[in-house]
Amino acid sequence: MTPGPVWVAAFYAFSPLPPDVREGLLQQLPRLAAGEGVLGTVLIASEGVNGTVCGPHDGVASLLAHLHGQLDAVDARFHGLEVKWSDSPDAVFRRFKARRKREIVTMGVPSVDPRATVGTYVEPGEWNALINDPDTLVIDTRNTYEIALGRFDGALDPGTESFRGFPAWVEQELRPLLERQAPKRIAMYCTGGIRCEKASSYLQQLGLGDVHHLHGGILKYLETIPVEESRWRGECYVFDQRVAINHQLAPGTHRLCHACGLPLTPADRQLDSYRPGIQCCHCVDRFSDADRARFAERQRQLEQAKQAGRPADHGVERQ
Repeated sequence: MTPGPVWVAAFYAFSPLPPDVREGLLQQLPRLAAGEGVLGTVLIASEGVNGTVCGPHDGVASLLAHLHGQLDAVDARFHGLEVKWSDSPDAVFRRFKARRKREIVTMGVPSVDPRATVGTYVEPGEWNALINDPDTLVIDTRNTYEIALGRFDGALDPGTESFRGFPAWVEQELRPLLERQAPKRIAMYCTGGIRCEKASSYLQQLGLGDVHHLHGGILKYLETIPVEESRWRGECYVFDQRVAINHQLAPGTHRLCHACGLPLTPADRQLDSYRPGIQCCHCVDRFSDADRARFAERQRQLEQAKQAGRPADHGVERQ
């Protein structure tokens, strides 16, 4: 891909895909991406698709149009991909991957189906009024390392390390909290909306009150709401090499530790414990000397690749 500004599209759709369509997409998408100069990751499961890609606008649009056509052909209820756009001065991925998955976002509760039941969608322009209401319990459905970078004022942090931990938190913490506080409604949010689709469906399945969720997630809110009206504080973690974006949807100040995969602030990167690619304040006591030697060799190879102008894949993906 030619160096320079690229378009980034984060997208998903809950739309049943039969096995032949899934296998076809796994074969077709890498070829299409290679021809259009598109990089990124697309997850494909029986329940739909989920991905983030980057590249020239026309190339990304072509890949999304192909996905749309395939989903539309097999699902009469399909209304389109949920897409959030941003841009970046550089590519935010190093290669393209189409991956077969059991779920497009992993909760681990097979009975949850957002197409059957889901919470009330709240558009970004209505979100501030909803979360300003003291009778609304606001829940951030993301992971702790994401919430540490930024959140909406007053949002509850479930303290999960992955979305798979959300159901256990609901049973152990949220049920008792709802009994004590008895809020009139629940309002949930996540990065792009996909986790809230499942989380709201799960809470409705359990009969846990009036559930709302931010349509399009934080990304759509940042795209829509002016900074002076925003209730968002900090940066938004994204699952690509930008690590985080600010309210202007531009790359933020955080960087990844390529040893443990956790985000680092500028202050974290100034600490004596920080050794690029080898360790940081989060993992200084986590790995063995053998691990750190292996990380050091990987870092040396990455730096050589960068100096030679070759792609170097750090592996940012996590959920």
